Amino acid sequence: MKHPDEMTCLLYVERQLDRARALEVSAHTQECEVCRTLLRALERESRLLTRAMLEEEEPLPARIESFGERVRRSMQWVWMLAFGLAATTLYALYTGYIQPLQDRLEQAGFGGTNLLGLLVFQGSFWKGWQSMISLVEALAMLTLIGSVVLVLRRRLRRGSAMALVLAGLCAALAAAPPSGATEFRKGQTPTVAKGETIHSDIFLSGERVSVDGTVDGDVYAFGQSVDVSGHVLGDVIMFAQTARVSGQVDGNIRGFDNNLTVTGTIGKNLTEFCQTLTFDKGGKAGGSITTFAQSVTIDGQIGRDILWYGQDLNVTGSVGGALQGKGETLEIASTASIGGQVHFEGKSAPAVAQGAKLAFPVQFTKHVEKPHEWGRSSIFWQVVLMAAFVLYGLVLISLMPQFARETVHSAENIGASLGLGILVFFGVLIGSIIVAVTVVGLFIGVSTFFVWMISVYAAQIVVGALIGQWLMGRTNELWPLIGRMTVGVIVIRAVTMVPHGGWVKFGVILWGLGAISIAIYRRFQPSARMAVAPVGPATPLPAMTTVGGGPAL
Repeated sequence: MKHPDEMTCLLYVERQLDRARALEVSAHTQECEVCRTLLRALERESRLLTRAMLEEEEPLPARIESFGERVRRSMQWVWMLAFGLAATTLYALYTGYIQPLQDRLEQAGFGGTNLLGLLVFQGSFWKGWQSMISLVEALAMLTLIGSVVLVLRRRLRRGSAMALVLAGLCAALAAAPPSGATEFRKGQTPTVAKGETIHSDIFLSGERVSVDGTVDGDVYAFGQSVDVSGHVLGDVIMFAQTARVSGQVDGNIRGFDNNLTVTGTIGKNLTEFCQTLTFDKGGKAGGSITTFAQSVTIDGQIGRDILWYGQDLNVTGSVGGALQGKGETLEIASTASIGGQVHFEGKSAPAVAQGAKLAFPVQFTKHVEKPHEWGRSSIFWQVVLMAAFVLYGLVLISLMPQFARETVHSAENIGASLGLGILVFFGVLIGSIIVAVTVVGLFIGVSTFFVWMISVYAAQIVVGALIGQWLMGRTNELWPLIGRMTVGVIVIRAVTMVPHGGWVKFGVILWGLGAISIAIYRRFQPSARMAVAPVGPATPLPAMTTVGGGPAL
C-alpha cells in the first residue's frame, strides 16, 4: 500500500488538493491507521496555529496584571492632586486678578455691563458710522451663511435638501423682527426733541446726535458729535469724536470719545476713555470719576474719588473723596479742595499751590522705568501658572488622545503651521467681533471668541508636547506623551519669563494654532482607502474538516 507523503496530507488538511486526489487520500485514511494518526497531528497543529494568529492580545501574567490594577488605583490620587491644584489656581487667579478688577469696575460704575461689548464700538469715531453699521451687519450675515454651507456641504448632496435649507434661511430673514421696548433712531441728525419723553431705552446713531428731551431709560449714542442737554433718568453710553453733557443724567456716563466737556449734572459715576476731559465749573458728579485721558481738567464738584491714568491732570475744583493718579504732571490750584488722600505716581513731584485745601498730605512716588522685568509676578505665581498649564494639557490630552497626537504631528511642519496660525489668530478674532456686533450673531460671536481663547491656550500645550518629543524622543503612548508635554511647557514658560519673551510666546501661539487648524482640516477630509483583495480563503477553515464532505477525523 502506497502511503501519501506528509506534504500531501498537509494540503489535504488545508483543503488545497483537487477533488479527485482528495477522495483518494480520504479513502486511504479510512483503512490506514498510520496515515490517520498523521492527519490528526497535522490538524491539531493547524488549529493551534489558527488560534495563535487570531489571538489579538497575549494574556498577561497574573503579577503584571495585578501591578497594572495597582497603578490604575494609584492614578486616583494623581487626579485628586490635579483637581486640587486646579482649584487652588482658580482661587488664586480670582483673588489676585479677577476680584480686584471687578471691584475697580464696580467702583467706576460699570456694574454688570460687558466691557468687551463697549470696546468693539470704537469705530464710532468714524464719520460714516451708519454705513459702517450696515456693512458690519452684511458681513456678519455672510459669515453666518458661509459657515452653515461649509459645515453642511458634505451632508447635503441632494438639490432638494439644499433648497429646503435655503428656503428656511430666507424665511428666517424675511420674518418680521420681534417688537421690543428699545427705540432706534438713525439718520444724519437723530434727536430727542425738547419736550419729548421716551419711556424706554433708546439707540441714537448718526453724524450729529442730540438729546434735548427726557429719556426714562438708558441712552446709547453713536456719532461724530453727541450733545446731551436734556434729562436722562438712566445711564448714558456714548461713542463720539466730540461729546458735551450740559443737561442732567441721573445714572452713570460711560464714553469712548476724543473730547468730552461736562457742564451739567451726573448723578452717579463717570467713566471715560478720551484724549481731553474738561469738567467745567458748573459740572457736578455725585459719584466717582475714572478716566484714561491725556489731559484732564477738574473745575467742578466731584462727590467721591478720582482715578486717573494719563499725562496731565489739573484740579481747581472740589473732590469729596480720594485722588489716585499716574501720569506725568499733577497740578492742584489754590481753589482746589480734596477730602481724601492723594496718591500720585509720576516723573516729577506734583505742584500744589498755597491755599489748596487738602485733608492729607500728598503722597508722591517717582516713576522709575524698568528696562527689563523678569516675569510679571513672583516666582510662586509663575510656578502656579506653569502648573495650571500642565494640568490644562493633561486634561486635554486625556480627553482627546488621538487628536492630540495628530496636532503634535501637524506641528512638525513649522512653516505651514506658522502661516496658517497667523490667518487663524487674526481672522477668527476679527470675525467673532464682527458677528457679535449684530444681535443676530451675538451668541455665535461670543461662542467663537471663547473657542478662540481655548485654542490660544491649547496652542502652547501642542508646541510643548512637540518640544518634549524633540528632547526625549517620540512616543504614541498616553502618559509618556503627557510627560513630554510637561517638560515642553516648562521650557516654554521659562523662556517667556526672560526679557522680550512675549514675542516668543506669541510665536508659540501662532505655531500651535496653525497645527490645531491643520489637524482639524485633516479630520474633515475624506480618506481614500483602496480595497485590497484577500489572499487565500476569506475565512479560516473549521477544524477537523475534510475536502468533499468527507468524514472528520
